[in-house]
Amino acid sequence: MFNIFKSAPKNYENLDGKTFKTKFQSAPKAELLDVRTAGEFASGTIKGAKNLDVTTGQFQNALGSLDKDKEYFVFCRSGNRSGSACDLMSAQGFKCYNLAGGIGAWPNN
Repeated sequence: MFNIFKSAPKNYENLDGKTFKTKFQSAPKAELLDVRTAGEFASGTIKGAKNLDVTTGQFQNALGSLDKDKEYFVFCRSGNRSGSACDLMSAQGFKCYNLAGGIGAWPNN
């Protein structure tokens, strides 16, 4: 089936875990965003991450208070919700990166 939404260009990058971590650590003004639910966030996240649940109506509102001069490194459990978050954010002029594969793809070393 033809999907008209696939024709729109992505304005963010999907990165593998190693590239995502390296780029995050070398970015001068980087912010790590965990877009999972508060419960998922409470069960463990990447050190230094802020929680902003993409599935709530608050997500759209919260974007208004974020600094567009920063680069946002966005992740969830599998990479799907963070991809949606990156779509919303990049449409509003944010520079963001999606952790493809989700939090499990983040290297532990």
